[in-house]
Amino acid sequence: MQVVERDTGKIIQTISQPSAFLGLAFSSDGKTLYASGGNEDIVYVYSWKDKQAVLIDKVILAEKDPKKDGARFPAGIAFSVDGEKLYVAENLGDSLAVIDTASKKIEQRLPTETYPYAVAVAPDGKVFVSAWGGNTVAVFSQNENGLLRENRKITVGRHPSALLLNKNGSRLFVASASANQISVIDTKSESILANLSDAPPSKNQGSTPNALALSIDETKLFVAEADNNAVAVFNLSKKLSGAKNAIGKNQIAGRIPVQWYPTALLKTADSLFVLNGKGRGTKPNPQFPKPDKKLPDDSADYTLGQLNGTITQLPANIKNSELIQFTKRVWEANYWNQPQRIAAKYPPFKHVIYIIKENRTYDQVFGDLQDGDGDASLLFFNRSVSPNHRALAERFGLFDRFFVNAEVSSQGHVWSTAAYVTDYGEKTIPSLYANKRGGSDRGDVDEPAGGYLWNAAIKKGLSLRNYGEFAEPVPNENKNAPVRYRAIKAALAPFTNPDYPAFDMKISDQIRADVWLKDFQGFVEKKNLPALEILHLPRDHTAGARAK
Repeated sequence: MQVVERDTGKIIQTISQPSAFLGLAFSSDGKTLYASGGNEDIVYVYSWKDKQAVLIDKVILAEKDPKKDGARFPAGIAFSVDGEKLYVAENLGDSLAVIDTASKKIEQRLPTETYPYAVAVAPDGKVFVSAWGGNTVAVFSQNENGLLRENRKITVGRHPSALLLNKNGSRLFVASASANQISVIDTKSESILANLSDAPPSKNQGSTPNALALSIDETKLFVAEADNNAVAVFNLSKKLSGAKNAIGKNQIAGRIPVQWYPTALLKTADSLFVLNGKGRGTKPNPQFPKPDKKLPDDSADYTLGQLNGTITQLPANIKNSELIQFTKRVWEANYWNQPQRIAAKYPPFKHVIYIIKENRTYDQVFGDLQDGDGDASLLFFNRSVSPNHRALAERFGLFDRFFVNAEVSSQGHVWSTAAYVTDYGEKTIPSLYANKRGGSDRGDVDEPAGGYLWNAAIKKGLSLRNYGEFAEPVPNENKNAPVRYRAIKAALAPFTNPDYPAFDMKISDQIRADVWLKDFQGFVEKKNLPALEILHLPRDHTAGARAK
């Protein structure tokens, strides 16, 4: 956790926590700060004085085995109106914890839908919780005994994340990250007034609205669009904003360019602060990886180690002429001003075998090929090491200038099979790769609204076979029995070869290829080769320094 001086942008304090995730909330008197502790199943309590935070206490949500991952994983937090209760979204517990702030004890634990994310409390005491793993916002209120109870669930868009109430609590804004949608809810009737769209010009998924702020007069809504690297500005109507002087048409007035992957907004009287989750991004890392050497955990040569958040400070009021220019910059940066592609006429392909290698950039494998736009100084595998890669590229085609926003494999597999990574995937990767988030993220929690390649094939009625992609070993207590494998995505389960090894660096890709070849020969003999085969070959990870 870092404390930044508003006027100078200087970092004046950095506090290390064993784990952290999302939630921050000040008490009403501004003297106490609560911070979610993620994998530790703790909410940390700090005193706040003279621009310094000092740890004074902890709220323990669950007794945690030091050798195991947390089971609660606190995310968004918010105080009750009287300040006597702290509401905690337990992201892995699928629950809302109600904490007595005096005793630091749990008073209630109410079930929510999957992966609760944000919490917002209205002046009338209603509590709203977004279900990040689904498409609903739960509404809770107090009963006659002062205990919370659930009123209802309001259906919004896929992956609801940020929640924002206006000052009088009459309107709740909900950012649905995978749906290019911001829902506006009347909190009295608990119904949706409208769904605002911040879709890119193509209308496809990909804006990823995930943080919200209102102008001081509440006539404008600011939306952090993570995958547009921009902040969208909506002019609101009186009906949607609740502000008497609002005259907008509930449409995007323009966009402001910021840095990479904005994830939080803070509005003050004179500024709009934007927290950019990936800051200025990454750069080449020619010193990594080296199979025979382990880098220090804090090395900036590791891809994720290069990412640092940044803060963009924008003026509170931007002139229309400036907003027009800013919008042009956003369009240019996202290539939205390029001519629309004419639908291509493809050859009459009957079969596609999609081979997914892993963990390498173009330059690391093909940087020295003369026909491509590569950088030979970043080459990791020369021709003697990667003859098959090169044979495929030189025979069937070299695809050099292809850019995606992935740092590691968890994003890469989704980019390769869905062409979009949700904010759930992006925001949990730092914890996951630091071994600070358990393997509880199962099923389709991170599934994009548009689905995956196999969903499209199934929808079209095409035959399909999957080898190792999104697969895992089937648990078996008999250690002498052959290992079988299964898909972790429900839609893939009927199409996944149970003999093909999932990700395991102890297994050679040759063994995987042998399993595929056996299947292939059978398909050829029976003349029933699937229209789409997805083949995962992960040994580009180069585990170990010697060939096996």
